[in-house]
Amino acid sequence: MTTRPPRLALAFVAVCTAVACMHAGAQLEPRPATGLSTKTWTPDNGNGTFTNPLFYDEFSDPDLIRVGDWFYLTGTTMHAMPGLPVLRSRDLVNWEFLSYAVDKLDFGPAYHLEDGKNIYGQGIWAPSLRYRNGTFYIFSNVNGRATQIFTAADPRGPWTRREMKRSLHDLSVLFDDDGKAWVVWDHQRMRIAQLTDDLTDIVPGTEKVLFTRDAGMGEGAHFYKIKGKYYILSANYAGGFRMPAARADRVDGPYEVNRAISKDEDYGMAKGYRLKDNKTLEAIVPPDPSARNADSLHQGGIVRTPGGEWWGFSMQDFNSVGRLLSLAPITWKDGWPYFGLPGNLGRNPRTWVKPKTAAPSPIAVPYARSDDFSASRLQPVWQWNHVPVDGQWSLTERPGFLRLHALPATSFWQARNSLTQRAIGPRSSPTVTLDAAGLADGDVAGLALLNLPYATLGVEKTGAGLQLALYDQARASTVRVPLPAGATRVMLRADCDFLTEQARFSWSTDGQTFTPIGEPFTMVFQLTTFQGVRYALFDYNQLGKPGGHADFDSIDVYQPNPHGLMRAIPYGQRIRLAEWKTGAAFAPGAGKPAPFIVRDMGLGRVALQAGAAFVSVDAQGGVGLRKGRPGKAASFQWIETPTGELVLMSLATNRFLRVDPATHAIRADSPGPLPDGSDGVRFTWTPAAND
Repeated sequence: MTTRPPRLALAFVAVCTAVACMHAGAQLEPRPATGLSTKTWTPDNGNGTFTNPLFYDEFSDPDLIRVGDWFYLTGTTMHAMPGLPVLRSRDLVNWEFLSYAVDKLDFGPAYHLEDGKNIYGQGIWAPSLRYRNGTFYIFSNVNGRATQIFTAADPRGPWTRREMKRSLHDLSVLFDDDGKAWVVWDHQRMRIAQLTDDLTDIVPGTEKVLFTRDAGMGEGAHFYKIKGKYYILSANYAGGFRMPAARADRVDGPYEVNRAISKDEDYGMAKGYRLKDNKTLEAIVPPDPSARNADSLHQGGIVRTPGGEWWGFSMQDFNSVGRLLSLAPITWKDGWPYFGLPGNLGRNPRTWVKPKTAAPSPIAVPYARSDDFSASRLQPVWQWNHVPVDGQWSLTERPGFLRLHALPATSFWQARNSLTQRAIGPRSSPTVTLDAAGLADGDVAGLALLNLPYATLGVEKTGAGLQLALYDQARASTVRVPLPAGATRVMLRADCDFLTEQARFSWSTDGQTFTPIGEPFTMVFQLTTFQGVRYALFDYNQLGKPGGHADFDSIDVYQPNPHGLMRAIPYGQRIRLAEWKTGAAFAPGAGKPAPFIVRDMGLGRVALQAGAAFVSVDAQGGVGLRKGRPGKAASFQWIETPTGELVLMSLATNRFLRVDPATHAIRADSPGPLPDGSDGVRFTWTPAAND
């Protein structure tokens, strides 16, 4: 059992902490003195550009379609209920929540956390979202069942559910121009068949295997017909995640395969903590910045805007915060839809120009994360861990509070009626206000980080009174602290940093002074739950009987960096640039390194002026100083990595500036930053004195 982060992991944490301190000028949102936090991550930069991810909380296995002027989106929700969120947007950047397609699935004891069973990492997954003749369809896999079909005339609901006669793994449905419905499913070899008119079965004699196992296709199909040709996009792991595609003139093939329309794009994110075998806690594997393709974009698809632009969407493993969703410009070349820009196909700029729309969309996010439980129903950000127990939770028994009744459980892992929401990065801090006066002997209630391993900070009731208990599953240890005499109202906090993957717990009885408890908790990415970390409110009884109740007054989800570690672009200022890893000054051309004046080129782009000249890039990626009015050759998209370093993408090559580690030559030919920073692509900038 790992009792503390290994030495390499500590070194990684130290590097990440140093990076965070170095970028202390990043936008920092002060914690509200009163009221609940409302600032949250948005990809919209407010200047005509966006920065990935679209959501800094988990949105896995996405499927996205356009109907008229609106885009609609859904994704995997596994064991969390309600499931299959439906969102909509006009610009692919700003999204609003509409509904869940399913309130709950009741398929036996495991779905209820009964009889020692569970469906962690199972449930609802890999949906296919489609529209035909006034009806929205979501086809989704459910473990142990045939594929489910959800339909609605209005994406706000209500949704109805029926079951197919077969289970079609990672399916994608295509409604063809002639009215026939086709489905593609399976892994690597992939199968295709025509669906019956009621969509519940395949037409006999139409099932066909499309590929050999070594053809290069994967799973998670997205099936399209574009200008008379049929396309299948998929996700594959072949020495790293990538997105292969196939195309054909006929729906049933033969198909030719392009092994990678997206490959290697991880925005420079390093591989974080992992469980060795994803199932047990025998060993937590430390971060590995030298790993390649560990966090690359993979499963996703493409969509066309009303204005004729093509955009790609795909998910990315973003370490313990979960799988996040990114948006990419699509470049068609030789009949293939490549993610990325000309000159850098297969790669995706983290920051780019928003899709063109007839009218601008206001900045919007799908969820409010903080909650005072004053509404008559739960906010859509909330999902239960497995099926909730009706009558054992309430928003009305004590108005303004969420009341959870304690049901017997052997551990938090088996506790029913745990209410969860996805954690959000890069840093967030949930603070839960709990009234523990209603707890009975054996009850424990509080705030948890639902994951494997998990951690819980709760209030326990024993014959001796109330005490705080911090349980760290990785260490298999509990730290207990008695509550002050007479205190029943307590605030429980977890400060979570998803860049270092460390969480610190603390508590308070006055809301002003928070006292740390226990050691830092290491958050990991694993495939047991197939989800990232979730914040959870829980109450269960450890003595094997029903207990009392816990009243949650509020949860405040504070985000100190609601726009990540990004700093405002220093337009009009004099700055000095240095290569991040070596600290070497950025100095194109001969002579003493000079400061640069940052000129605004619009849409988050800059020109770097040194005296009368500008840093410029030629068609081969050569970099030098050239006089004259700056144009495309002297324009760079100002982009920052998730950990806050600056990268500059040349608009002349759509590749990134780099300082060659061996020769120290400066070129604009890098496809993007490597996770370990060994390629000289990352830079730091500091204000320059007026010398």
